[in-house]
Amino acid sequence: METEVRIRAFRATDDSESCLRFILGHQKVLENHGVHNVTSAVVDWMYNPSVFVIVVESLDGTKLYGGARVHAADGKNMLPIEIATGSMDARVHEYVAMYAQNGTGELCGLWNSIEVAGLGIGSYFPARVGIIITELLGFDTLFGLCSPLTLRFNEWIGCRPFTKIGMNGTFYYPKIDMIATAVFLADAHELSLSPPRERDKMFYLRKNPVCVLQEKSPFKNISVTVHYEIDIAGLKEREFKIANCPVLGSAKKEKRLSDE
Repeated sequence: METEVRIRAFRATDDSESCLRFILGHQKVLENHGVHNVTSAVVDWMYNPSVFVIVVESLDGTKLYGGARVHAADGKNMLPIEIATGSMDARVHEYVAMYAQNGTGELCGLWNSIEVAGLGIGSYFPARVGIIITELLGFDTLFGLCSPLTLRFNEWIGCRPFTKIGMNGTFYYPKIDMIATAVFLADAHELSLSPPRERDKMFYLRKNPVCVLQEKSPFKNISVTVHYEIDIAGLKEREFKIANCPVLGSAKKEKRLSDE
């Protein structure tokens, strides 16, 4: 059982080798669950400079235990949630375009290997880092599409079901016998809906993106030493504030969506 790991964040185009290891690990987990058509598992993202990767790895870098990705809405590429649900509810494209003006994106591609299953190391910890780096990326908001099992993770980090699309936020995805819930982080800077303990931890890591912490597994009474390296270099000011963001994947409607 691994109890000392590194969690690292980087722009996808800066580390192709780690991206490939991420892809192989994610695909293996999905196949073990009989899932073969999840849009967030498509490999094109590794060539997209608007994608940021979070990996959980051994200290020597030889093993990858899990991770997640944050896709920035860049006005050029649809977010995975748009690709996954747009044919079922085209309104998702307009909401993404609206929120992209102040910076938005999507937390997706969450997975963990069987070696760390049940510890939160490969699943919850990188999800939390995904929220932490939203401020670094300049996002006001963040989308997600999660399974029933990971809905609680999203609530811990401040997200809530996004009931404005789908069937009160739910979709039959990735298969007709499975349900996914659209979630939304409405205040990426304040994290007001996150429990105080989690909010304090996220604020601390935003101020100290390179540090070593003793973390307690959220599911078992096990201590884990985590080496955080989540400071992303080379970001441009307002890189993902997309004024007049086009509505991708569907025709614009005459009446703009309002945030009701």
